[in-house]
Order: sequence, then C-alpha cells, then structure tokens
Amino acid sequence: METVNVTAVTEFILVGFPNIHEVEIILFIIFLLIYLVTVLGNSVIIVLICIDHRLHSPMYYFLSNLSFIEILMTSSLVPKMLANFLSEKKAISFTGCFSQLFFYFFMGTTEFILFAIMSYDRYVAICNPLRYSTIMTGKICIQLVIGSWAGGLFMILSSLILKAQLPYCGPNVINHYFCDSAPLLHLACADVQLIEFIDFIVSLVLLLGSLSLTVVSYAYIISTILKIPSAQGRQKAFATCASHFTVVSLGFGITMFVYVRPSQSESMKFNKILSVLSSIVTPLLNPFIFSLRNEQMKETLKDAVKKYLLITQWAGMS
Repeated sequence: METVNVTAVTEFILVGFPNIHEVEIILFIIFLLIYLVTVLGNSVIIVLICIDHRLHSPMYYFLSNLSFIEILMTSSLVPKMLANFLSEKKAISFTGCFSQLFFYFFMGTTEFILFAIMSYDRYVAICNPLRYSTIMTGKICIQLVIGSWAGGLFMILSSLILKAQLPYCGPNVINHYFCDSAPLLHLACADVQLIEFIDFIVSLVLLLGSLSLTVVSYAYIISTILKIPSAQGRQKAFATCASHFTVVSLGFGITMFVYVRPSQSESMKFNKILSVLSSIVTPLLNPFIFSLRNEQMKETLKDAVKKYLLITQWAGMS
C-alpha cells in the first residue's frame, strides 16, 4: 500500500447522532437505560447459572459466556457514546479508537463462533441424547469456549494491525457513534483496498462458516423433532432450541447485511442504525429471549426471587 508523508492524526471526532442538544439529552437517557438493563440482565443470567446446580450443563455454560461477551461488547461502545452526548467536542484518542475497534470486533467474532458451538450442542442434545454426556464433557466444553475466544482473536488481529499502521492525515471526523472499520478506513491517506478485501474475506468466512454449521445442525434437529411421535415431546424438544435460534437469527441477519460486502463506504447512515440494532439492542434482548422462552431459566429466576424476598423479610423481622 502506498502512503504519503502527512501529519499524523492524534484523535478522531465521532459524529454520532443528530447534533441537537435536546435530542442528545433524550438519546443519552434512552441509551443509558438500555445499557444498564443490558448489563443487569446479562449479569443476572451469569449469576443464576453459577449459583443454581440445575443450570450446570453445557448449554447454560455456553450461554453464560455469551452473556459475558454481550456485556463486554456494549461496554466497549456505550460509555463513550454516552460521554459524547454530554460533550461538545465528541473526541476519542487514537489509542482509544483502536481499543474500541479491537474489543468490538473481538467480541463480535467470538460471539459468532460461539453461536456455531451452541448449535452443535443442541444438535448433540436432540439427535444423540444418549451420547450427550459423553460427547459434551466439561473438558470439551472448556476447550470449545477457549477455542472460540482464540479464534475470534486470530481472525481480527492481522486486519487490526494493518489498520493501526495506516497513515491518518485528516480529516479526522468519523461518521459513526463509535470507531467502526468502514468509516475509519475512509479517513486513511493510503490505498485501503487490500484491507477492505481482507475484512470482506474474514467476515465471509466467519459468518458463512458459522451459519453453515448452524443451518446443518438445525436441519438435523428439525428432522429429528418431526420424528418424535407425541406433540408434547416435539414441543419440549423445540423449546430447548427456540431461544438460541431466535438470537442467532437476529445476529446473523443484521451483521451479514452490514459487514459482508466488498465495500462499506456507502450508506453510512443506514449502517449506523443497523449497528445500533446489532451492538446495543440485540444484547439488550438476549437476556429476555433466554429468560422468557426457557422454562428452566424462568423457574430458576422465580426461585431466586422467592429466596431473596424470604431473606429480605427475615432480615426485616430480626
């Protein structure tokens, strides 16, 4: 890639959303509430899975990791966005920008690998129930989770290093509410076609690879469920997969539309809206999807609330 001698940019300006003070105050309140509910909801799932022995199974182990990823992903974006709502300059340092870029794509990539792992787990549980405990052992589950984190890091690292080495000579205004890859590359004073191509290939391999495994797994799952003679048995089997299938559908649908394209320099406003859905709204919905559509999770939550009320009542009487 050819570069030119330029003055290095030390900070970037995040355009974010409409620069109207009244609107920004409203958006600040909305996104603050969303962030707090997201962190609280996903934290509750993690705590419930840790403290209740009924949830000590591979499916919930993977779910607790997914909730942890969701917390880290939103925490890498939303606090800075909230600070910018209350700031006039809306600046982010060069290091802060690339730190945000790293954590967002690291968490996002790891999440999609974990989606594929969770679909395989449901495949084994439904299609090979007698061998489930011997296939999905504790050791294997830990290895799969470590593999998802290592795979996520490996897939984004080379592209991130190349982006950090690019010359950024100005302007330094990023048309987004965080340091996303496409608007950042748009500011580079160099030919970025190679990096855009690498990003496209990585996104394609990641999303289509994990999607293929998910689709194949669910094809076998649906085929097996349809062979169950009783309607109650079919409903119970499908209930164990419904939450995961809903979350995966949201994640794949939005992310593929935004990132699996050779060039992402156009339609920045539309991409901004879709990014809000994938990085802020989806992590908010996940705890509710898993809590409201999973009977075992609902029972555990009810029991935890009852215990808390009893403890509170006992403490008040003493």
